[in-house]
Amino acid sequence: MSRDARWQALLELLVERGRLDVEDAAAELAVSAATIRRDFDQLAEQQMLVRTRGGAVVHSVSYELPLRYKTARRASEKQRIAKAVADLVAPGQAVGLTGGTTTTEVARALAVRGDLSDGSPALTVVTNALNIANELAVRPQFKIVLTGGVARPQSYELVGPLADGVLGQITLDVAVLGVVAFDAVHGTAATDEAEAAINRLLCERSERVVVAADSSKLGQRAFARICPTASVDTLVTDSAAGEDVVRRFEEAGVTVVTV
Repeated sequence: MSRDARWQALLELLVERGRLDVEDAAAELAVSAATIRRDFDQLAEQQMLVRTRGGAVVHSVSYELPLRYKTARRASEKQRIAKAVADLVAPGQAVGLTGGTTTTEVARALAVRGDLSDGSPALTVVTNALNIANELAVRPQFKIVLTGGVARPQSYELVGPLADGVLGQITLDVAVLGVVAFDAVHGTAATDEAEAAINRLLCERSERVVVAADSSKLGQRAFARICPTASVDTLVTDSAAGEDVVRRFEEAGVTVVTV
């Protein structure tokens, strides 16, 4: 296992459990305790965790796992969701994409759609996510509009008044939201309030709002609200979503697509 893969596994375990012991982590990843100690020390230097005697814990403040360490979590579900979301987009439309692992997969799914390979542009993509813009900018069938703003290293998203200024001057056909949480009563939410504000603007500037979220995000709440459930037209999620959860969204007027 490479160091990056090992760090990703350690951080995912830490987020799930809140605390990890060196010996337990070493046994789980089939590496030596000395290797785990070095990993913990290096991750602590990057302020990714807090080192303790014999292990590590998550930060006591609000903890957000950086995007580069989230890519393997529920990967197959996110890819299925992304394809279904991409299929909802029609050629010639203007599409807003927020940052996140699922929306990154949506961008990749759009990039391989055969009917979008012709035309200039086949789609206009507006995003505040540097990684999404980077992946799509090399494809001539897409017109890429980047919002501008200050980059958040955790998510590669641009936030702040510079992004507000661009979004206030455009109109979108569909906005695709990646969210940390989506509850039928409390609506969509993110961890960071600045990201939530940009995502909210994307919703307001769009004719249709699609939430792309795996089932682990549903029925959850997070710190910063993006938009109420009434603002969401479609939820695309995986088939592990519970019937009761799906029914609550449908009763709230949201079209739910499970894949």
